[in-house]
Amino acid sequence: MFKRLFFSSDNDGKPVGASNGGGSPIQGAAAAESSEETLTRALPETSSRTTPNGAAIGLCANFDDIYRNDPARPEERAYNILKVADMIKSPHLSGMSPEAKQNSVLMALEAAGVDVDALLQDATLRQRALNDYEAQQRARLRELEAAKARESDAVRAELERITGEYQCRIQALADEWTRQQESFATWQKRKQQEIQRIVEASALCTRQGNAPASNNLTALLERAAAARS
Repeated sequence: MFKRLFFSSDNDGKPVGASNGGGSPIQGAAAAESSEETLTRALPETSSRTTPNGAAIGLCANFDDIYRNDPARPEERAYNILKVADMIKSPHLSGMSPEAKQNSVLMALEAAGVDVDALLQDATLRQRALNDYEAQQRARLRELEAAKARESDAVRAELERITGEYQCRIQALADEWTRQQESFATWQKRKQQEIQRIVEASALCTRQGNAPASNNLTALLERAAAARS
């Protein structure tokens, strides 16, 4: 049973990583992990942008890349804490009590000659790598937030400047309309005065009296024409 915890079968029932010439289960599992890593690296990456200091942003890195790029990355071993995590999901352990499951895992590790202390150290290093990566991402997000806030302020200032310019242009158009309207009203007053002068002068040229009956030049001319007929 304990050996089956370290195997994963394909559709033909053969252990993953087994070859025609034989090989240990450890080599088979290591080959399977290597194939998975190769497939992961072959997948296309989503394009990302960068922060002002050139740090990549966008989708977060996968866990394998985080472990691989960590300066204090754990030593590569055939069995690590992730392998134990996969063992726990084995159907051979389903239905067991937590104590029985723990004893089974410990016995399987002992049978494989795995150092439990090394596994716990591996777990500590991986957790530290994940925490450090999270802290880096938080710092980058804060940096990005500050950069975007500065960009937003610049855009807002530009918008206010442009808005102010167009408001000045609108006000200038309104002021021009007001000036034209006032100029026209002034001309209308002068026009009335000019017509009054013409009417007064025309009245003196008729035999209807010295003072015009009205300031209507048309009516005055009609009366003058009637008087001459």
